[in-house]
Amino acid sequence: MSTTPPSERLRELLEPLVTAKDLDLEEIEVSRAGKRRMLRVIVDSDDGVELDACAELSRDISEKLDETDAMGEGEYVLEVSSPGADRPLTEHRHYVRATGRLVKLNLHEDGELVARILQVDDEGLDLEVPGVKGRKPTARRVIFAEIAKARVEIEFSRKDKKEEEA
Repeated sequence: MSTTPPSERLRELLEPLVTAKDLDLEEIEVSRAGKRRMLRVIVDSDDGVELDACAELSRDISEKLDETDAMGEGEYVLEVSSPGADRPLTEHRHYVRATGRLVKLNLHEDGELVARILQVDDEGLDLEVPGVKGRKPTARRVIFAEIAKARVEIEFSRKDKKEEEA
């Protein structure tokens, strides 16, 4: 019997398949859905994730899991997807990918801040804080150590970079 926790074993098994597709393995989640188990694999990349890439990866993962006993006995549902638009920002690469986007930061000392990420470096973020009541936006620097939680804010009226290039 292996002493490696199931999630670590799954990560070791699946990460090479994910990186072979030039994607990052963001999260592996095993949960129960009634009598069935659900294996959710969240992947991402700097350019986002196409539906076809998720489908191909799902087939690869399914084959790999069938070859091993990593999921044990019994049925399970496999779901391969990209993170939701409002997922938490927890890794440096998440902030880089969110450059240009509006984010909500919960700061350890200063409460909440909603601002647009202009630039990301190893220490923190250069932000543009929107002006209130007709005032001009202001620049602000936040270092990573100040951030308790961060999440992308969904903007419905803003054009996506890809739309602007089309």
